[in-house]
Amino acid sequence: MDYERPLFFRVMQYAARADRDVVGMVSGNPDWEPPAALRDGLRAYADADTEAFQYPPSEGLTKLRAEIAERRGVDIERVIVTNGTGEANYLAMASALDRDAGDEILLTDPVYPYYPGKTELLGGTQRYVPADEDGQLDPAAVRERTSEDTAAILVNTPNNPTGAVYDEATMRELVAIAEANDALLLSDEVYDHFDYSGRFASALGVDSEHRIVTNAFSKSMAITGFRVGYAVFPEGLVDAAKTRHMLVNVAGSRPAQRAVLNALQETDPAYYEANRELMAERVETFTAALDDAGAEYTTPDGGFYVLARFDDFPGTLENVERLIDEAGVAGMPGDAFGTAREDWLRFALVTPRVEEAAERLAAFFG
Repeated sequence: MDYERPLFFRVMQYAARADRDVVGMVSGNPDWEPPAALRDGLRAYADADTEAFQYPPSEGLTKLRAEIAERRGVDIERVIVTNGTGEANYLAMASALDRDAGDEILLTDPVYPYYPGKTELLGGTQRYVPADEDGQLDPAAVRERTSEDTAAILVNTPNNPTGAVYDEATMRELVAIAEANDALLLSDEVYDHFDYSGRFASALGVDSEHRIVTNAFSKSMAITGFRVGYAVFPEGLVDAAKTRHMLVNVAGSRPAQRAVLNALQETDPAYYEANRELMAERVETFTAALDDAGAEYTTPDGGFYVLARFDDFPGTLENVERLIDEAGVAGMPGDAFGTAREDWLRFALVTPRVEEAAERLAAFFG
């Protein structure tokens, strides 16, 4: 299989080898503290009985699945705890292709690169629908691109890399399009705690057997290394997804799941609100400095990222490496996310050095 590895690690390795100080804005790794209750849960787990160090149930700890199910308003039997959102999306895409209702995954452009990569690995084909200039997805454009070959429509809201947030009307239309074409809507909602617009609507708000929702605690709890995610499946697809999950992973990490459960039960909503406000402030700081640099940019309604475009400086890997070497700022090339934003650069704002990075960019381009 001719599969091109995503560029994230290549760019981070290049930045790590640089001969100067570099502000890393490549990957979406939160830089703030996880909930105190998560650390407490880990400490308590260390003193647990020997049995607690053995295999958990393959589909996830029952109490964690019950907590997720209650919070999301779904039946516990539809919830599978996964190895992060990455595996959740893999299971969702595999479920769509295994239905023999088409081999095409409809993706947005720009697109998070792991989606087309997983499509290739699963033997599917990609088709793209361009997002609007502000990153919004027009259901009419999706409907036009959908056909009898469409197995799934995969969306990410809040979106990486555009920062777009899809509202309730959009999500209802997308589910309806999936139903009309015997396809599945796959909604990756891992940034749901970082909605600055107040318009975010989960696909779980639409009762349908044609939608799968994936999520994780990686971003909301600042624990990308714990790899605790989940997927909510339709009743008719959940058993096959559990089987595939067991064959691929056997089970997830028991201590990580226990710690997440403790954090869910003990963390005040103020924790999430404070981190959302922090990110919103960083967006304002960074985009204000981009104004000084004369850049065109997107103002995200959610998520961690800002797309920026500078005159005569397309978003290629070569230019990303030049920024690392000459400006001391590491971002991602826009062409890594498809063709629609190939002239742009993507910057992750999960660093306390956002203002410093923006000043370096302003100096470089000024």
